[in-house]
Amino acid sequence: MRRKGLASMAVEAVESRTSVPRATASFGPAVALSCRECGERFPLGPSFACVSCFGPLEVAYELPVGDPESLRRRIEAGPANIWRYAPLLPVPADVADRPNLNPGFTKLVKADNLARELGVTGGLYVKDDSGNPTHSFKDRVVAIAVEAARAFGFTTLSCSSTGNLAGAVGAAAARAGLRSCVFIPHDLEAGKVVMAAVYGGELVGIEGTYDDVNRFCSELIGDPLGEGWGFVNVNLRPYYGEGSKTLAYEICEQLGWRLPDQIVVPVASGSQLTKIDKGLKELVALGLVEDRPYRIFGAQAEGCAPVSRAFKDGHEVVRPVKPDTIAKSLAIGNPADGPYVLDIARRTSGAVEDVDDERIVEAIRLLARTEGIFAETAGGVTVGVTRKLLEDGRLDPSLTTVVLNTGDGLKTLDAVAAGPTATIPPSLSAFRTAGLAGL
Repeated sequence: MRRKGLASMAVEAVESRTSVPRATASFGPAVALSCRECGERFPLGPSFACVSCFGPLEVAYELPVGDPESLRRRIEAGPANIWRYAPLLPVPADVADRPNLNPGFTKLVKADNLARELGVTGGLYVKDDSGNPTHSFKDRVVAIAVEAARAFGFTTLSCSSTGNLAGAVGAAAARAGLRSCVFIPHDLEAGKVVMAAVYGGELVGIEGTYDDVNRFCSELIGDPLGEGWGFVNVNLRPYYGEGSKTLAYEICEQLGWRLPDQIVVPVASGSQLTKIDKGLKELVALGLVEDRPYRIFGAQAEGCAPVSRAFKDGHEVVRPVKPDTIAKSLAIGNPADGPYVLDIARRTSGAVEDVDDERIVEAIRLLARTEGIFAETAGGVTVGVTRKLLEDGRLDPSLTTVVLNTGDGLKTLDAVAAGPTATIPPSLSAFRTAGLAGL
């Protein structure tokens, strides 16, 4: 069965109408769950796989087509967080008034210093999502999942996580008054473990990789022990994934309601990249931005690069790998959305590339030195891949380019060894002797 591309599905979500009944709770403009593979539609509910072909489900909409200028003004008058885009998301109209972490509308940094270093002349921007409440983009996706969990009456919020998601779920559940129980690989970075544990929920380390953790969670969903649990990236995955669309919305709005020419996105499960593409296509279909070509590039760490390998080999199937990289937030060896990432990269004339751990660290330091942004290892991957693509001539330096930094470097301190330039006695003479006075 040939997969249906995300681009066509996004447009269909705007243009089509459906007789599938809505859930009893309000999901705003969302009208159904739609299978990416066969297109069959199902009522809104806590489902993630098509019963006919086992393809993944995603949210289909009846979006507010009509007057783009009126919709644009409505968005601009909204709160400075993702809820300004509530008319385009599967959430109730009063979502901004509910107890939540209000993530989003993070800085789009015009990175002129980095652009000079890399030879980019057309404008280089860093979408810095480290400014979210738990310092990663995961706050966006969890915020949408929390609203779905409330609608379906779940009492426990859960997830399998490579680190950032665990912290985001713990914080969002605490704010929403829900219990949380999250599962992580046993060997995560210490900073991410602390951040996941501090919110008072249950944090469970599983011996194995993220893929082992994910398999365990899938088993728990089918067991009576998991009754009443909303797993944000499993049975709530269709809603959860929609949070990543807000990155696309914000980037375009912050660029003056225009599409970027090129965008570099980190790839773990691949969901973020596919939903960014979906968001861009929705903005075009709604008339909020001018329709013109854009290119999407996926970025992986060499030690966990199954999608990059498949792209380079010309394959449509992504072969699982065992992760071995410092970029643990991207260490998903069997990415669920990998085939769809390949579709999008090829359709938009982009690419999927990878860099080794040494180049990841170099890129973290480069971004910090040039723009004052301390990225976690995933940000090092996107900057490192951007540099590699420019060197290889696959990124056009004359075009507007956006690079994503999805998390804070304070979570991955072990990746970058750093210390004082010098240690001296508290005297001016010692300062001069150390050769620092002329710096």
